[in-house]
Amino acid sequence: MTGAARIDTSTPHPARVYDWFLGGKDNYPVDEELGRRIMSLDGTARHVARTNRWFMQRVTRWLAGPGCVRQFLDIGTGIPTEPNLHQVAQGIAPESRVVYTDNDPIVLKHAEALLRSTPEGATDYVQADVREPGRILKEARQTLDLTRPVALSLVALTHFLGEEDDPHTLVAGLVDALPSGSYLVLSQLTADFDPEAVARGVEMYRAGGVTLAPRSRAEIARFFEGLEPVEPGLVQLTDWHPELAVGESTDERAVISLYGAVARKP
Repeated sequence: MTGAARIDTSTPHPARVYDWFLGGKDNYPVDEELGRRIMSLDGTARHVARTNRWFMQRVTRWLAGPGCVRQFLDIGTGIPTEPNLHQVAQGIAPESRVVYTDNDPIVLKHAEALLRSTPEGATDYVQADVREPGRILKEARQTLDLTRPVALSLVALTHFLGEEDDPHTLVAGLVDALPSGSYLVLSQLTADFDPEAVARGVEMYRAGGVTLAPRSRAEIARFFEGLEPVEPGLVQLTDWHPELAVGESTDERAVISLYGAVARKP
C-alpha cells in the first residue's frame, strides 16, 4: 500500500492538528474540526503551537552554534513547516546530518521537503513510531554515526504517550543508545499553569481518540535524570534563551502550558 492509502482521515492526528494550528494545508476536516474546537475555548492555542515551533528553532540554533552538534535525530517531526530543523542546523553548520521520524503517513508524503540537504550534509526520513526505538536507531545508523554526539529532539511528543507506554523508559532507552556528549531536547504539555484549560484540551483530544497526557514539572524533570542541564534548565518555553529568537511574536493573553529543556549526556 502507498503512504497515501494508509492515511486515516476518520480520526484526528496530532501532526495534522499541529499543522492546522501552524497555518498549514496538509490536514483533513477531522483535524481542522478538533483545532477549531480547541480555538473556540482558547483563542491563543495557535500562538502556543507556534511558540513550541519557535522553541525548536532556538534550540537548534544553540546546538548547531555553541553546542557544536552536527547530528540530529528528530522523532515526531510532524508535517514540514519551514524553517525545518535541518534548514536551521545546516544554515549554521552546512555539514549537519539530520534524521527525521514520524508515524503519520502524510509526513512520508512530504518527506521530499525534509530531504533537501546541503551538499555537505545529509537528511533522511524514517517512517516509524517512537514506541519502536530499536527500529528507529537501526535505520538512523544509515545516516548518523552513533559513536559521535547526537541531539535527540522530542519536541511536543511525550504528552501523546500515556503512562501505559512507559514514556520515561522509552526516552531513557533512546538516550542510553547515544554516546557521551549527546543532548536530549524535550518539550511537554503541563497543567501547572492553567489546569482547567488543559483539562478541557485533554477531553477534546480524548473524544477524538487521541491520548494527551500533561505532566507536572517534576514528572517532566524525570526525563532528564542523569543528564547535565543546559542553562536555564527546565522552564516555560518562552524563557529558554529568548535572545536567540528570530521572527517570533508575543501574545500577552497566551498561557504557555509547556515546559522545555536541553540537557547533555555526560
